[in-house]
Amino acid sequence: MKIGIISDGKFGDRAFEIIQEKFPTEWIMVPFPSGVMVDDIDLPLPDCDLYISYVRHPDVALAIIEKQKPVILGVSFGPGFLRQAKEINENIVAPPTMCSLEDNTWVPEINEFARTFGKPSFDVRIRNDGTIESIRILRGSPCGSTVEASKELPGTTLSPDQLQHYGLRICHFCRAPRLGKTCDKEVSGLLHIRELVHAINTVAPGVGERVQTFMDEMEKIIDQKMART
Repeated sequence: MKIGIISDGKFGDRAFEIIQEKFPTEWIMVPFPSGVMVDDIDLPLPDCDLYISYVRHPDVALAIIEKQKPVILGVSFGPGFLRQAKEINENIVAPPTMCSLEDNTWVPEINEFARTFGKPSFDVRIRNDGTIESIRILRGSPCGSTVEASKELPGTTLSPDQLQHYGLRICHFCRAPRLGKTCDKEVSGLLHIRELVHAINTVAPGVGERVQTFMDEMEKIIDQKMART
């Protein structure tokens, strides 16, 4: 499967570097229009099985969508835009963040991509005292934040402070652009914390109980943020 990363120069470069390690990938530069409204955009694109759009102008994004290929919107423009886009091409997803993408869509190409990149999944070894011995990333963010932040986890002990620090490190490495209504660095951090604790609970449920109150409060924050998308 060939993937095209489409950018107007601001976002997508790190995703391209990381995704090309797993899939045949092409970097596609497109112009960023100076006007608010743009008509009749001529946008020739190399043929790909899946496009991931990091463009910042909605009219350029629509021109990509009109190609009738599966599209993941790395920069979204809100639910109204998504409804309009799906009237043109139903094979589009706009995940709240790129690290919330799951392989359960109706689009085979998106599912194939999301089996490698998207909602983080971990294999964790942890001691009874809560010390993380090792962590292996089974699936992570295409921007690389999962890999970079998780390097710091071995040797640390599970606690609310440790999880908060991990979430902040995810935010530090996260490349989520704050442009669309559905892209939020803090959500990326919270989702990583949730999946890390889920992985710990899978192998050592008793250890995870020490942060249950913290996790209950965090879930409320996630629900509030996701309700705004």
